[in-house]
Amino acid sequence: MRNFTYTGLPSRIVFGSGTLGAVGDEVSRLGGNRVLLLAGPRLENLVADLTAQLGTRVVARFDGAAMHTPLEVTTRAMELAETSAVDCVVAIGGGSATGLSKALAVRGGYDQIIVPTTYAGSEVTPVLGETVDGVKTTRSSADILPETVIYDVDLTLDLPAAITLTSSINALAHAVEALYSAERNPVTDLMALEAVASISRALPRVMADLHNTDARADLLRAAWLAGTCLGSVGMGLHHKLCHTLGGSFGLPHAPTHTVVLPHAMAYNAPAAASVMERISDAMGVPDAAAGVYDLVASLGGPVSLAELGFDTESIPRACELATAKPYPNPRPVTPSGIGGLLADATSGIRPTANS
Repeated sequence: MRNFTYTGLPSRIVFGSGTLGAVGDEVSRLGGNRVLLLAGPRLENLVADLTAQLGTRVVARFDGAAMHTPLEVTTRAMELAETSAVDCVVAIGGGSATGLSKALAVRGGYDQIIVPTTYAGSEVTPVLGETVDGVKTTRSSADILPETVIYDVDLTLDLPAAITLTSSINALAHAVEALYSAERNPVTDLMALEAVASISRALPRVMADLHNTDARADLLRAAWLAGTCLGSVGMGLHHKLCHTLGGSFGLPHAPTHTVVLPHAMAYNAPAAASVMERISDAMGVPDAAAGVYDLVASLGGPVSLAELGFDTESIPRACELATAKPYPNPRPVTPSGIGGLLADATSGIRPTANS
């Protein structure tokens, strides 16, 4: 028998089709009167819908959210929030908008309503990753966790194929690492395995028909489950590497997760054989690491760090950063081991459990 501790995170989830229309009611439920709207310039139609709902309660808008939540961006947004005397933040978009909302909430105590348009999953976690001087670090606090998350499947129907694929594999990574986390428990195991199975089944269906509402709903539900795992248990080597590559080398967040995940799984497989067997069973493949790689490759996704702009000359520095501080992981993290992993990921070779 294995002892465990499980803490349920108290976010309110609104899931379905057309649920964007619930934003105004959720702002009212939280007592919000002065809203800061975070939304990128490519979401003007959705911004118009939200503005119509909220009316004069929208007192400011910020559209400069950036990947990896740079401190300088947060500083500018915080100045706007303070000047506008906001009491609530509504963020619509991907992980960048969510990250900025969290960064503002932990500094200003604002209530948050997040409307994801990708499968990032960070919207249901009390974790914030911020980048300062080229180094990305994470912290966790109850003040970071959004009060309400509104999942509207309709908002994902126009998500481009490339973003759909990499965002889904990013979600898959949350489930995979939850299964071998030192803090894992029976609840997160069930959610993680369901997320793995759902993503494996739904992603090919969505890539074949981007407007398949049922398959999109399956992906979004899986991203929610995987994100809940991310918020409940600690992550390992895969996330540390991706934070290093993103924060210090400027690589794009979801594509980096997509490339690194199968190699991190192969690295950990000798020390987490039973977990990899559960993953392979959920995916219906003989080898978990190779199965993830094959899924990505078959759908035309990125399979090498080189195509994302990373080169072998950068491997020593990445190894140094990724191994500078100890963190839980099934297999010991060593510079030589990480160097080999990154070399394989840079070249894009197909990994196996014996890599």
